[in-house]
Amino acid sequence: MMNWTKSGIALIAVTLLSANAWAGEGPSGHSHGHGQSFSAGEPGNPKKPARIVQVTMGESDGKMVFVPERLEVKKGEQVKFVLRNNGELEHEFVLASTVDNLKHAEEMKKHPDMAHEEPNGRQLAPKKTGEMVWKFTKAGEFEFACLIPGHREAGMTGKIVVK
Repeated sequence: MMNWTKSGIALIAVTLLSANAWAGEGPSGHSHGHGQSFSAGEPGNPKKPARIVQVTMGESDGKMVFVPERLEVKKGEQVKFVLRNNGELEHEFVLASTVDNLKHAEEMKKHPDMAHEEPNGRQLAPKKTGEMVWKFTKAGEFEFACLIPGHREAGMTGKIVVK
């Protein structure tokens, strides 16, 4: 039988409170999907039909690139992004408005080792693949970008036009 002391109970309470704080939204402006809305639509339903779009990321001729760099989709369309990092560096694919991605990029500069997977993005190690299903519920121009510090600045952005 355990002998519970006041200090032991206090330690457990502090541990639980700390764990709860870490499980929250993280740095301000960096949400992890708790009732979150997204500027470029909403997470798709993997059980429903989707157009498959392959996106490759990597480095080429001193730049960091996505192939393709531009996509057109219809409002209401669901897309399954099949992502492949062919590069030698870690990259990510984050889908949002340019304004939202720029805000997120600033947070990444403050916390460069932050690893995350959110409904609108995937982070991939070199030579790895990933998938993301997205439903484009809003018309307009959006972007996908790698927000790892320095990557966006090296050209790692693409455009999605939703009509």
